[in-house]
Amino acid sequence: MNLKTVIERLGLEVLTGADHLGREVTGGYVSDLLSDVMANAVAGQLWLTIQTHQNVVAVASLANLAGVVITSGKKPDAETLQRAEGEGVVIMRSPYPTFRVAGELWGLLGGAS
Repeated sequence: MNLKTVIERLGLEVLTGADHLGREVTGGYVSDLLSDVMANAVAGQLWLTIQTHQNVVAVASLANLAGVVITSGKKPDAETLQRAEGEGVVIMRSPYPTFRVAGELWGLLGGAS
């Protein structure tokens, strides 16, 4: 399933990377620990986190993730958004807690990890 479909179904707000919504989402990864994401996330996954700083962009790019969903209504600062746009990292936002977004994503992807 591509990012555009996930965004529509989960009601996510796209903050950066609108030109990259055709990326395939192979699963999801939930963590707020950057080193955990670097070590364990798989390329193509959608990363759910409450982190909003610039290092999120670096990790998402390094891990070749489909995108990042920042949950609980949090929003990155302008510098983080600018860096994400420049690196082609899709950042989305949800007003809902991570647990809810993860459950909805899991259901949407048919239980894919």
